[in-house]
Amino acid sequence: MPGTRPQPKETFPLGPFTVPRIWVGLWQLSSNAWGSASAAKIRQAMARHIEMGYNAFADHYGSSEILYGQFKESLPNPAEVVGATKWCVFRQTELSRSVVENAVRERMTRMRTTTVDLLQFHWQDYSDKGYLTALQILQDLQNEGLISAVGLCNFDAIRTDEICTQLGPGFIVSNQVQFSLIDTRPLHGMADVCERHNVKLLTYGTLCGGFLADQWMNQPEPDLYSGVLTPSQRKYLDMILKAWGNWALFQSLLAVLRDIGDRHGGLSIANIATRWVLDHSFVGAVIIGARLGVSEHTDDNDRAFGFSLTDEDNRAIETVQARSNGHRMITLIGDCGAEYR
Repeated sequence: MPGTRPQPKETFPLGPFTVPRIWVGLWQLSSNAWGSASAAKIRQAMARHIEMGYNAFADHYGSSEILYGQFKESLPNPAEVVGATKWCVFRQTELSRSVVENAVRERMTRMRTTTVDLLQFHWQDYSDKGYLTALQILQDLQNEGLISAVGLCNFDAIRTDEICTQLGPGFIVSNQVQFSLIDTRPLHGMADVCERHNVKLLTYGTLCGGFLADQWMNQPEPDLYSGVLTPSQRKYLDMILKAWGNWALFQSLLAVLRDIGDRHGGLSIANIATRWVLDHSFVGAVIIGARLGVSEHTDDNDRAFGFSLTDEDNRAIETVQARSNGHRMITLIGDCGAEYR
């Protein structure tokens, strides 16, 4: 496989790595609610992604770290893949060097590696400034070789700016936040912070759990409590209906995206929604969840590369967005990550 793996059409530098602008999200391995497959099928699916040049995998939920570590260890050249995981602090924690190092080493053990490629750090309570202490210790561990790169997860613009200013340029390489045609909060403050500190966003929710797709065009509004929606779909449908607008307006957005896809040679709605996010310079990559061994869209994802939206395309999108509450969501919900706090 080494030497023959195709390169994605677009890559970007992240710390010491060069990575594709679409990553494989592993959060759907956390629950059978998304469907399930055997470990062997999951590893086969990971191999297919690598064969297409998608060699960056993200998230730590459920058994994803373990499955990723087993897969990476089986490769002839394990260094050809990049794994991003998380350390999340949800409760008040007495921080010490040993507490932080143990958290990192637990990630290393589960991922069967001697160095964490990208450790993404989440801190729940902003009133406790311990996140600065934790990050200073992570910086020491990075200098000692236990971590290759450090990013943030669901930090808002104010705290991201504070962290980057205090800990110095080049330490924080990324922030994983929600960003889509529906949730445009990163445009209000976060974009400027990223440009100022050379931080790239790794975005999730870009396809709204699969709602930004052709299969939902001209479909009736789904029942939030029907039991047929995945956890991601319930989350994003709730946002579409209660924060952004309504199902009729969402159908208008899908129709516009379908027209744009047709203008670009028959690209999918998901391609256009992905491209809209990738066209922002502060975005490094879009993380697209894959139900490995159950449902994947690698061939379609590949078509999101190699073009940009035109001014006409963006004006058509903005016409629909202007009729939504999208510009007010940062007031209604709060800045990036506020919905989890």
